[in-house]
Amino acid sequence: MYMNPSRSWHQNYPEGVPSEIGPLSHASVADFLTECFGHFENRKAVEAMGTYFSYRELDRLSLNFAAYLQTLELEKGARVALMYPNVIEYLVAMIGTLRAGYVVVNINPLYTSRELESQLLDSGASVLVLMENFAATYEQIAEQVTLKKVLVSSPGELLGLKGVIVNWVARNIKHLIPEWSFPCIHLKEALKIGSQHQFVQPQIGLNDIAFLQYTGGTTGVSKAAVLLHRNILSNVLQIETWLRPGLKHQSHQQLQFLCALPMTHIFALTACALLGISQGALLVLVANPRDIDGFIKLLKKHPGINIFPGVNTLFHALVHRPEFKQVKLPNLMITIGGGMAVHKTTADHWQALTGVPIAQGYGLSETSPVVCVNSPLEKHFTGHIGVPMPSTDIVILDDDEVELPQGTPGEIAIKGPQVMACYWNKPEETRHSMTADGYFKSGDIGLITPEGFIQIVDRKKDMIVVAGFKVFPNDVEDVLTGMPGIRECGVIGAPHRKLGEIVKAYIVKDNHHLSESDVMQYCKEHLTSFKRPRRIIFVHQLPKSNVGKILRRELRNL
Repeated sequence: MYMNPSRSWHQNYPEGVPSEIGPLSHASVADFLTECFGHFENRKAVEAMGTYFSYRELDRLSLNFAAYLQTLELEKGARVALMYPNVIEYLVAMIGTLRAGYVVVNINPLYTSRELESQLLDSGASVLVLMENFAATYEQIAEQVTLKKVLVSSPGELLGLKGVIVNWVARNIKHLIPEWSFPCIHLKEALKIGSQHQFVQPQIGLNDIAFLQYTGGTTGVSKAAVLLHRNILSNVLQIETWLRPGLKHQSHQQLQFLCALPMTHIFALTACALLGISQGALLVLVANPRDIDGFIKLLKKHPGINIFPGVNTLFHALVHRPEFKQVKLPNLMITIGGGMAVHKTTADHWQALTGVPIAQGYGLSETSPVVCVNSPLEKHFTGHIGVPMPSTDIVILDDDEVELPQGTPGEIAIKGPQVMACYWNKPEETRHSMTADGYFKSGDIGLITPEGFIQIVDRKKDMIVVAGFKVFPNDVEDVLTGMPGIRECGVIGAPHRKLGEIVKAYIVKDNHHLSESDVMQYCKEHLTSFKRPRRIIFVHQLPKSNVGKILRRELRNL
């Protein structure tokens, strides 16, 4: 049994934030959503491509989808796979699946046909719902998977007359929809069928599965975290409890949440969509945050945004666009950075332009996701990940699972109501990821500072050992991104005959005059010798995940 009697982080809790969240008041995520829809029925719920949907409409559409799924007579616990960017159709299908008592399998819409096939087979999905932009991807593997039904929607499926224009532009101007052909039903038709059938309230409990959330995890092998209704509801309550002091002045006005990160990713799913709905907020959906020009135009139309969750690469891309200086966000209250380390230079630039610091947090798919976050009352970027959420315990372990003293780096292990039940159909993976006391081993290296804050050092598997010295890529990347002329970078270890490994840096330049010798000289001035990159490679872009996280494992294949 790990003993951490000091819980030194509790001293850093904002006034009024309890150390425990207390019992849950809803029987399931579906029950929670139904209550929210009733309470906020007259409010605007979603803005998607310039079209607004009320909570009453979201309630009706998701119930129709749930009723349609029930006509398929799926078994209890059936999996429904969703392959969407941030569009209204995703919310309708996700919420409808939960209300029907089934399990949501979120699939990255950028996946290849091989990756899609792998997750459909592993999850045992009965139904696939996707936007037709990705239909050709499914068509390539349609004969290799057995599905009871495939539903397809156009980009403007639920946007009314505006949807006709959206679809025409997507097909004829932007050429976003490759040719495809396979048996399916269109989402609009499914909703019509559902509206003609009586929805039957299923029995759903806190220990039933809500989501299969796929993650590369610590091995790089795709596996699904089994997230129960209990896990998701606990994390929504934890985040809401934590952010409450930062939102107390907004209690009488409707909040606006920016949903730029993909909701098929656990960060945006919980911290944007579900948290936003819990507050009766307006969810402003960004279908393609990689289109920075289009994103900035959207921001100019929404000066009322209060909550802005993002990742370092997104913040970095925005602050380096001259047009972003024209964006006014006078109502912005909280900016949350997660998914990857936020670099200080980016955070400082963001605060200088918006007036709001980035509150860095930490989480994983396996923890629903939020584990730690900085206080919303912080005045400046701290560089650490804050403190554990209420009802969350953290210990720092060595390789033998022995607890390390405060200030000593080791593997972060987490216990709390948001921690997953297991990995789907992977008992050995589950066993290796948990301690005997039920702490989830994150695969991240961190420490507890003397002041009681949690400091992330790096991913355990990304650590570089140079002549016996440990080097963490985050440290090197943070220094490099502070150099004028470097837009972004990724650091990995490379084998070396004498030293074991050396530091290798992939760099995207802002200044075409920047040379390797310039970078080497800068590193000589800012890094100790064994941390300095021995190899510098200039590239046009870095491989990234769908949320913009730099993929170091793919850098190793370049």
